[in-house]
Amino acid sequence: NNLKIGIVGLPNVGKSSFFNALSNTDLGKAANFPYATINPEEARIMVPDARFDWLCDLYKPASKVPAALTCIDIAGLTAGASTGAGLGNAFLSHVRAVDGIFQVVRAFDDAEVIHVEGDVNPLRDMEIIQTELRLKDIEWVEKALENLKKSGRSLGSNSLADKAKKEEIAITERILAVLTEEGKDVRKAEWNNKEIDVVNGLMLLTAKPVTYLVNLSERDFVRKKNKWLPKIKGWIDENNPGDPLIPFSVALEERLAPLEGQEKKDEETKAGAESALPKIITAGYKSLELIRYFTCGPDEVRAWTIRNGTKAPQAAGVIHSDFENKFVCGEIMSYEDLKEHGSEAAVKAAGKLRQQGKPYVMIDGDIAYWKAGQ
Repeated sequence: NNLKIGIVGLPNVGKSSFFNALSNTDLGKAANFPYATINPEEARIMVPDARFDWLCDLYKPASKVPAALTCIDIAGLTAGASTGAGLGNAFLSHVRAVDGIFQVVRAFDDAEVIHVEGDVNPLRDMEIIQTELRLKDIEWVEKALENLKKSGRSLGSNSLADKAKKEEIAITERILAVLTEEGKDVRKAEWNNKEIDVVNGLMLLTAKPVTYLVNLSERDFVRKKNKWLPKIKGWIDENNPGDPLIPFSVALEERLAPLEGQEKKDEETKAGAESALPKIITAGYKSLELIRYFTCGPDEVRAWTIRNGTKAPQAAGVIHSDFENKFVCGEIMSYEDLKEHGSEAAVKAAGKLRQQGKPYVMIDGDIAYWKAGQ
């Protein structure tokens, strides 16, 4: 429930304006010069979910709490950031503190909006950011390896602690090889569980999932054409295969952000395109391997965020640690079953309300009632 996604990119690519449209605030410092944003801004963004809306209509609860994603507007990275150029070290530490990345790439021409590199070239910009994040990771891994080897000089015994330390050194050397010899981001290599523990401990920038957001002019976004898009797709396929790519237009989003309901729909019809923000938020949530389950009743309908693969006791523990520690069982039905049968009583009568114990792995959209001991 506390995972964060950071908005990363070069200066003046539309990050702060995107953050403002996303959060419907003016917290992000959008200005036509580099480093307008210095301290990261943070906002909790509601995750759109038709299932949650339907449950609220069914239960008509006094309180409604949808799932949320915390987004952070991070200042622009520039070439040389990994060596401290610009405000590099501070920015990279802000990137280190998030769990995933929205990388905003500029693919619009506008003489009014200066480009820190002089001209618009998304491939070069993506290359700069990848290089800077990798260089910083290499520096951190080399430092970690040096410290491990210093403290491991006297390793000679076959004790479990010494074996574990030797294994950690070997894994750290492999991480360094992925970054330097293989020239890959850490998230693009295959790791086993033990290796993942070491990778996670290092909090590396290139281990974080990335969703590429290509900022187009409104005209290009509406007509779904831009000369850079196929090239950007090619670059991602070659360098970071599998990473999602979502085209959007900050110019359009800024106009739509203050509008609601029918007024917003009318403006979308007039523009000839819908807001891409729901798609972007959902993609960011998914990139962090997050799913949600619901608790429902007349008092409250609430979405609880958990990691994919979470077992029932840990899912219950998200509500309160006692639910995990004194876990008895969960009464669980699927959202689909409730929607099909129309009420909890009908789900029960159809034999679709299941009692699940500690080994049960939660499924996205489960509706749960927890039973815990005294």
